Amino acid sequence: MSAREAEAASGDAQPKMPAAGTQPLSLRELPWGREAHDYLASLVRERNYSPHTARSYATDLEGYLRWAHRSSVDPCLVTSRQLRRYFGELDAAGYSKSTINRHLSALKGFYRWLVAKGFVDGDPVRSMRGPKKPSALPRPVTRDEMRRLLSVHAPHDDSGKARRQTPADLRDQALLELLYASGLRVSEVAGLKLADANVSGLEVKVMGKGSKERIVPMHALAAVSLDAYLRSGREALLSGRASEYLFVSARGNKMSADAIRRMFKETLVAAGLDPALSPHAMRHAFATDLLSEGADLRSVQEMLGHASLSTTQIYTHITTDRLVDAHRQAHPRG
Repeated sequence: MSAREAEAASGDAQPKMPAAGTQPLSLRELPWGREAHDYLASLVRERNYSPHTARSYATDLEGYLRWAHRSSVDPCLVTSRQLRRYFGELDAAGYSKSTINRHLSALKGFYRWLVAKGFVDGDPVRSMRGPKKPSALPRPVTRDEMRRLLSVHAPHDDSGKARRQTPADLRDQALLELLYASGLRVSEVAGLKLADANVSGLEVKVMGKGSKERIVPMHALAAVSLDAYLRSGREALLSGRASEYLFVSARGNKMSADAIRRMFKETLVAAGLDPALSPHAMRHAFATDLLSEGADLRSVQEMLGHASLSTTQIYTHITTDRLVDAHRQAHPRG
């Protein structure tokens, strides 16, 4: 008997489903919703999942439990056939392959947790495979676009004329240079502590996904911008307040990932660039440019913090495309 069945036998089971037409149940009130809530809390507390990922998984699990409630399916006894029907309904509703795969990932994690906790004896999702996603190659930022982007907050404008940088300019320039120099995720930059930046050693210590720490080098230009921010920008933004974080807001608080994204959008507009670009484009440009210049794939994987080499290999396709374009433009026979 599983722990859940024992609990039910003791009379401490969750309430039965209410009759149709009553008020919608909250996640905790749904059958297995209490366990789903505990599982989601464990992702943030024990596995260092970001709040954004936890919220996405919460939405997915709530959707699944509501479907089970409507369909009179017991999540404890659900069959593979019933699960295929659930994912078929998601597909028919127009969900993208990426979203369906995220739903599957949420369910896989949830059922693994239920098995580990002794709530269920078997994992009905274990052998299921999600739909194959088409290979979506990110559009790399061109070198001219990167030059224009990095000139917005720089000490000299695009024509080379000197400008006075505000403390916010110093911060934003250092942040953008670091994104391009080290290929960090926005969440990783937002989480950097002051002690993580080794300007003289040209490196930064990063806490990545799954609480995995890595050391990433940065080039001298990024170090110069970061040093200028630390000398003249950060203290001005703090105005006497204390903060352990490297990048701070005008109010002296930690600069959040959302604030970094807003700053990036404003910089794109100021540079006259495509507003559809995201800060992640800097990470793509970092990886693409390194591979184009001869860096080996394993080193780029380590710097990006990818768990799998196959994730990094997407950039080899981009660099191959660049070579083909260069060959077509330069070869006398086209």
